[in-house]
Amino acid sequence: MRLLIVVPAQDRATGNLVTASRLQQGLTARGHAVLVCATDGTPAPLAETAAGFRPELVLLLHAWRSGRPWLEAGLALPYAVLLTGTDVNAGMADPQQGPVIDRVLKGAAAILSQNPLTVATLRRDQPDLGDRLGHLPPGVTLGRERFAWRDRLHPAPGDLVLFCPAGIRPVKGQLDLLAMCAPLLAAGRRLRLVFCGPILDRGYGERLLTELAGRPWAAYLGSVPPEAMADAMRQADVIVNNSASEGLPNALVEATVLGRPILARDIPGNAAVVTPGDNGLLYRDGGEFRTAVCRLQDEPALRARLARPAPGRFAATTEAAVLEQVCTQILAAHPSRQM
Repeated sequence: MRLLIVVPAQDRATGNLVTASRLQQGLTARGHAVLVCATDGTPAPLAETAAGFRPELVLLLHAWRSGRPWLEAGLALPYAVLLTGTDVNAGMADPQQGPVIDRVLKGAAAILSQNPLTVATLRRDQPDLGDRLGHLPPGVTLGRERFAWRDRLHPAPGDLVLFCPAGIRPVKGQLDLLAMCAPLLAAGRRLRLVFCGPILDRGYGERLLTELAGRPWAAYLGSVPPEAMADAMRQADVIVNNSASEGLPNALVEATVLGRPILARDIPGNAAVVTPGDNGLLYRDGGEFRTAVCRLQDEPALRARLARPAPGRFAATTEAAVLEQVCTQILAAHPSRQM
């Protein structure tokens, strides 16, 4: 099989590219030829890449940002769509993006989500998607590179170190997270809040750096390479996600496999990974967030229970096998379509 994976052009540490790379590795290990193409949103380079690679089918990772240029390229190849959180939580209802996403989905041979809650919601709200809609179980591949950051920050004994790995942009809620932590520090709580991730929104990134300058208990590490994220997470006490929208966050999947306690905003993307009391805690507002932080700091038994590794829960081999099966079914229904 020759598969072209189309993904929006972004920093390599973003979730979309991490997912695309993992899928490429998984299918390549199963004997398939897979090329990842990062699109800048224009159709011509996409068409040129497809002409050179000659795929049998295409996987669009992001219905809007990958799907729009694919439609404009006008290539007669079967394709599947892997929906993102932005597609589902914002794009479908957007007056500009919605009609394009609808066209992309109507033309897709398969529509996938890595979040079972999203699949259930779409089955209920959009029954016309039918049996083309399916769940692709998420996987994770743990990198082996080192990223020693804890010793550089010198947290004091008794400090609870919260680690927030996410691209720096408004939807990820880093500024709100700072504000939610401030009352805890004012009350005498021993906390350190550490951010990492590429700056994807320049203005928001500048505001975050300005706010950090006046808060010695918080820090920004820059972008952590995907191959070093496992090592970076192992040095944290708690992994935090304050995003307003997620498809299914790779960072929380990785934290679960590693056995790092999770504290996450209660949204469908996070709730699909976090089982409260098992691998983390969920919160709906600042008050619940602060209550959860206090519990994590004051109850060692709770933190120990949330820190049990789950190496078999998110297997990249299972993810690749399911995607292979989907692609095989598409090719059986669309024979001899190679460029």
